[in-house]
Amino acid sequence: MGWVSTGFLLASAIFLIPFGKVSDIYGRKRIFMLGLLIFSTVSIPLAFSTSPLMLIILRSIIGIGGAMFLGTLMAILTGVYPIGERGMAMGINTMAVSIGITSGPFLGGLLTQYFGWRSIFLVNFPVGMLIVALVLLKIKMEWKEAKGERFDVKGALLYGFMFLLVMYGITSLPSLQGIVMVVIGAITFPIFLKLEKKAKDPIINVSIFSGNRPFIFSNLAALIYFSATFAIIFILSLYLQFSKGYSPQDAGLILATQSILTIIFSPIAGRLTDRYGARLIASIGMLFTTSGTALLVSINEVTPLEFLIMNLVLLGLGAAFFNGPNQYAIMSSVEKRFLGVASGMLGTMRQIGQVLSMGIATIVLTLVVGKNQITPDSYPLFLVSAQILFVAFAIMCFFGLLASLVRGKI
Repeated sequence: MGWVSTGFLLASAIFLIPFGKVSDIYGRKRIFMLGLLIFSTVSIPLAFSTSPLMLIILRSIIGIGGAMFLGTLMAILTGVYPIGERGMAMGINTMAVSIGITSGPFLGGLLTQYFGWRSIFLVNFPVGMLIVALVLLKIKMEWKEAKGERFDVKGALLYGFMFLLVMYGITSLPSLQGIVMVVIGAITFPIFLKLEKKAKDPIINVSIFSGNRPFIFSNLAALIYFSATFAIIFILSLYLQFSKGYSPQDAGLILATQSILTIIFSPIAGRLTDRYGARLIASIGMLFTTSGTALLVSINEVTPLEFLIMNLVLLGLGAAFFNGPNQYAIMSSVEKRFLGVASGMLGTMRQIGQVLSMGIATIVLTLVVGKNQITPDSYPLFLVSAQILFVAFAIMCFFGLLASLVRGKI
């Protein structure tokens, strides 16, 4: 069951930057639509899988398709909207993502209940084809700023190997196998950089980092943000059910507070970004997130629900005011010929951060609670784990705030 999700996650994460480079060379709209076609059409045989292995393999293939359109999305938005309107576009994108994250599990639950789990994949096809049709009808431009460059196959293979080791290693922590894989992946990184410096047309042109404070620190802030926040909802969901006695449905409704605030305020944050710049607005967002996470350190068995909702409001505001403006900063700090790679880099920071966040949560829960199922006897230990994690995440958010502040004006 775990590999059904992990296969998709690993495949999409590994291919985000390579396909970002491919889109810079051969056309972003073309790669975007091809990714949608792969995602949509492969969903049909996926729905009729006859074995777990077939299910995992096909999920990995649509993960590659996901990397193709997710890795080019920000590049296309940046190419369509000028500086004065780009913040608003990024804010609307953040709003759309939040709506998807909030409604996806609910709609998936309805489909599974009434039509079976296979219907979840079947619905991908008509939706995907509708998006392809809209792209063909509404987007007339094509972007190939790196046209004429050659794709660096050696660099892509080494990058994929390195990234596979690190990502899968993190999901296997704290086992010895996971530690070894992460270490080998880390050792491979300087080799990859050396190869890229020598390549004529590298996958990642190291020059985009040279003296580019907004790009470096905006990506660092994104990595820290997702590493510190992705597991928070997971921990709070368990807290509401184990320590407070809420049903899964009621816990989900309470946690939706964060998404609702993000949906409402993301376009506002985008408009403010166009007026005041990304650095200020994104830093305000990270301040909201840091405050909300730090206050969660004090939760216990008798914490009022109102206090928890207040913190979810802060986290929702943080997501709204950080994500869109930070995306704006990353995409506005590189040359047009690197937009696909920058878009892939942004997606990669998100994927690494999410996996790392769950890895940290898993390690702490394993060390404090143990590897056994959480039972009423272990609820106090779970609460200790949650408090430790919120301390760690709050410290990470503080460093994310510093990264956001020192990125420079953009």
